[in-house]
Amino acid sequence: MEFRNETRVTQFILLGISSDPDLQIIFFVLFLVIYLLTVGGNLLIVVTIYVDSQLHSPMYLFLSNLSVLDVGVSTVVVPKYVINFVSQIKTISFNDCIAQVFFYHFFEGAECLLLVLMAYDRYVAICNPLRYTTIMNSQACLLLLVSTWVGGLMHGFGQAFPAVQLPYCGPNEIDHFFCDTHPLSVLACSSTFINEITDMINSGVLALGSFLVLLISYVYIISTVLKIRSSEGRQKAFSTCASHLMVVALFFCPLVFIYMRPPVMLAGDKLVSVFYTVVTPWLNSFIYTLRNEKVKKAIMKLGGKMRMN
Repeated sequence: MEFRNETRVTQFILLGISSDPDLQIIFFVLFLVIYLLTVGGNLLIVVTIYVDSQLHSPMYLFLSNLSVLDVGVSTVVVPKYVINFVSQIKTISFNDCIAQVFFYHFFEGAECLLLVLMAYDRYVAICNPLRYTTIMNSQACLLLLVSTWVGGLMHGFGQAFPAVQLPYCGPNEIDHFFCDTHPLSVLACSSTFINEITDMINSGVLALGSFLVLLISYVYIISTVLKIRSSEGRQKAFSTCASHLMVVALFFCPLVFIYMRPPVMLAGDKLVSVFYTVVTPWLNSFIYTLRNEKVKKAIMKLGGKMRMN
């Protein structure tokens, strides 16, 4: 995709996480290993859910989509960092930089909405179990999933389009390891007030709206679970929701810290960014596999079939 750009800057230099050579090697190894584990773990979840008919339910359909989005987020950010380290060329073209902004926010926006959808799924399953199959039918699930991807697409355009409009006259050094709205705004050679407001509204509506829906859903869920007489039933319900709550916390806390404030680069921004672009997508696969007996058994079953073949 080509973007119209009438400014002087045609490429940017990504300064990375640290200028220390030793730390650069450490981050390179960590990024590469974690990325391979992220792709492998999440693709394993997707294949397992696709192959095992017992996992063909809305909950696991949403989980497989979460895995795809996690791979997408990591793939937008990590390979470019690794390539820059190996080639010693830290530059990224203007178009590629804007594309990275778009796809990163596309995947993150879709994941944000998907987490809300997963909370709604648990709400219906626990609070309205008798109507679950009626409400969460195949057509409804497909429509809800498509809406999360469309919402992510709109969020991606909402973040990338204002960044394209800004004039970049130099310097062209981005003090980050990937292109994002805040580091780019710092380099703009004109007022970024409107962009800052647009950015905060775009991210704020998505993040706060999603958080409110999640909060309301889990208030109802927890109140319903506490009314379950069987301790085994309560434990099972809480265990199902605990994985989702852990993922929600890992996802929203860093994003709120980064995007719910003016675009001023703080000392801890890079490490926080590493957490939600590299670490969280990797942890999500472990959280859902280690805390979900059905997924673990299905993976072992799949492994057994592969060994037999």
